[in-house]
Amino acid sequence: MAQRKSTKIVSKKHLARLERERRQTRAIMIGSIVILAIVLLSIVYGALSETILLNYKTIVTVNGEKVTVHEFQAQAKASREQLIDQYMYYYQLAMMFGMDPSTDSSLSQLFSNIEYQLSDAKSLADQVLTSIEDTLLVKQYGIANGITVTEADVEDAIRNTYGYFPNGTQTPTPTSTLLAYSTLSAAQLDLVTATPTLEPTFTPTLGPTLTATLEGTAAPSATPMTEQGYTELYADALVHYRTLGYNEEMFRRVFFEDALYRERVKALVTADVPHEAEKVWARHILVADQATAETVYTLLMAGGDFATLAAAYSTDGTKDIGGDLGWFGTGEMVAEFETAAFSLEIGEISQPVQSQHGFHIIQVLGHENRPLTDSEYQTAVDAAFDAWLAEQRAAATIVVIDNYMDFTPDKPTLQDAFNNMFATQTAAAPTYLAQQQTSDAELALTPSATPLPPTVTP
Repeated sequence: MAQRKSTKIVSKKHLARLERERRQTRAIMIGSIVILAIVLLSIVYGALSETILLNYKTIVTVNGEKVTVHEFQAQAKASREQLIDQYMYYYQLAMMFGMDPSTDSSLSQLFSNIEYQLSDAKSLADQVLTSIEDTLLVKQYGIANGITVTEADVEDAIRNTYGYFPNGTQTPTPTSTLLAYSTLSAAQLDLVTATPTLEPTFTPTLGPTLTATLEGTAAPSATPMTEQGYTELYADALVHYRTLGYNEEMFRRVFFEDALYRERVKALVTADVPHEAEKVWARHILVADQATAETVYTLLMAGGDFATLAAAYSTDGTKDIGGDLGWFGTGEMVAEFETAAFSLEIGEISQPVQSQHGFHIIQVLGHENRPLTDSEYQTAVDAAFDAWLAEQRAAATIVVIDNYMDFTPDKPTLQDAFNNMFATQTAAAPTYLAQQQTSDAELALTPSATPLPPTVTP
């Protein structure tokens, strides 16, 4: 008779152990999944934080208005590119004209300055941030004071930049102003005529006289920009700036809309800059030590002629023209000299005045408010705008993230520019060689312009 299999009895203890094992296995699986998910999320977040998330991460806030890391990086790259373009422009000019930067001090200094700016990442980043902050301050002020820049304004600015004038070229408005100056007083005439006039030591030789005729060929005029040409240039610009991180909206805003706001706000806040300024006309005698200065002053007080003593004693480049410095306004001379000159009456001679250049004996020939030249007025406008902008910065709330240097780009580089230049030259070399060979072959088949010697007939 067959034996019956015994039934395995499962105790409660055994069941409890199995349940614990199942729970442990499930916990291990869940933990592994969680760890794997965290790792994957970290990798994805790291990748996104270097790309897409930078479109939303704030690097600076100006009065509550935010600028993203992405925009900062795009503008920083554009700033680096501008420096590199300047470097390459002068480098190629130097190569073209056979100039050696190692022996040309001006070129060497220029290249060194650009190289230093590109290598000093913090300074460049600070400059870009300051520019962004100033742009926002100007725009905020403009909007608050009723200044608007429309899309049509931006489009016109872009067209003007590329020389496309579908409605005809605008006629420039002349900006220069004829300046009227006061005539010399009797006292001034006496001071000026006391200065000997230097006679020329040579007689100029007149060159041949050029006679203009109406029969000459008119200079060719530039071909007007077509709509297709403008569209292609604009598209090419967008393609290039996208490589730096700009989209079309940012391109139009940063390079054109912001510039229009700055132009209009600047005109508004500098509208009261005067077109004239207090100026002094002075001459001086500059010497190296106080003893000589005292001697010169004593001679002047005894009736010595200023121009004669300037020629004899002055170490300044104006000694041969009587020490005449012409008219100057505030901020143009060193502080000690300026203070003394503006405090003197017309004709008065100062005691020796010490500055970083030596000891000056100053005589004032004129003191009045005078019209500013166009360049002087523009300088005054720029100074007034800079002062206004400094006030806006002082009153603004500007917050920059502490680790902004972590997001500062170090590209493009000069090495990239040189690599591109050499690659272009290498790629063009076969074409140039083929063109040269074709030209040589055509020249060989072309009869020489020089007549052959006659053949001697026996």
